[in-house]
Amino acid sequence: MALDRIVSALTAGKLRIAVVALAVVAAAVGGAFALGVLGVPSVAAVNNSFGDVTNETTVVETDLVVSNPNPIGVGLDGVSIDYTVSMNDVEMASGGREGVSVASGNSSIAFETDLDNDAIPPWWTSHVRNDERTTVAIDARITSDLLGRGTNLTRTRQVETDLIGAFASEETRPVNADAPLVDDPVLYVNETRGRWGTVSEAETPIEMEFDVYNPNLEPYVVSEIGYDVTMNDVEMGSGSTDSEYVIPSYGSETVELSAALRNERLDEWWVTHLNESDNGHQVSDLRIEFYAVVELPSGEELTVPLDALTYEETIETDIFDEGLDRGEGSDAGNSTDSDGSDDGTSDGENTTDDGENTSDGGGDNTSDGGSGDDNTSDGGSGDDNTSDDDSGDDDGGLLPLIVGR
Repeated sequence: MALDRIVSALTAGKLRIAVVALAVVAAAVGGAFALGVLGVPSVAAVNNSFGDVTNETTVVETDLVVSNPNPIGVGLDGVSIDYTVSMNDVEMASGGREGVSVASGNSSIAFETDLDNDAIPPWWTSHVRNDERTTVAIDARITSDLLGRGTNLTRTRQVETDLIGAFASEETRPVNADAPLVDDPVLYVNETRGRWGTVSEAETPIEMEFDVYNPNLEPYVVSEIGYDVTMNDVEMGSGSTDSEYVIPSYGSETVELSAALRNERLDEWWVTHLNESDNGHQVSDLRIEFYAVVELPSGEELTVPLDALTYEETIETDIFDEGLDRGEGSDAGNSTDSDGSDDGTSDGENTTDDGENTSDGGGDNTSDGGSGDDNTSDGGSGDDNTSDDDSGDDDGGLLPLIVGR
């Protein structure tokens, strides 16, 4: 019995010594953090990509690089991560992780957040209202509950498109009826122009103008011009003019048309845009078709497809800078007038304008995965903030709804 009591006392003493030792170590580590001897973990880099997409949500896959400058790891319950992706201050996705274990040095932490597809129309509205400019902002914050402190990383990327610019054209295009006893061309479209109308939550109007010339001896009446817009075969909008235009003999008239994109279809288009992803790029095929109802001098009305005005464009975006290469598009589909007929131009001839549209992917957006700045503490509770601003504009980047050939 005496021996048992001695062993029990020794065991209890060892346990008390172990507990005291652990307390001393914990206090020393906490004190070291507080005194700035050890640094607070920070976010060194963020890499994103799109995962599965449904009609309601889009998965954003995130690989976060956390830099722990300390010689020891930071324990499970003391570190949490919050993460937000926004475009023009419209929150697209948010999430985070709690109870993160961070080893010494750089650690890669993977997690997923859901992007609500209902956020696509509000973002699109902001993009157009902001002169076709979008700031993609990624905000990541890592917090130490033990210290009551955290560090932030804000990464921004400026994206700019020119959706209306490509619609403006001075190319002369014939309008052929392809009907018996009708001499073609019945009309010429000598110039097209476009600008954004007043954007609402429901629709995005494009105000278009066509300069139409009549090369015939008799006046022609254009009673209607209609349009159909599709993106990846998703019907984005259709409609027609509600005004009648008389094109005088050997004269010109400006025909106006408002083509409204239905914002409610943007989230449906978004799904197809991501599903057509290729090497990190998201791909869409844009198509705008026009038709005209022309009243001939005989009183007969013809519905004429305006094939020469049909616009097609392949759209590629790289929202998270996943791909290394940027696509290039060409614009060489202009028509020529080989029969020498009167198109209303000053020299009596049609000209050919073979241009080339290039897509500028901007500079490579890189992340600094190193420890970078040393995160030290002066014992206060302030946050350490870092930012990464990719200043290069990405022309033709985010949803460039190029109304061009």
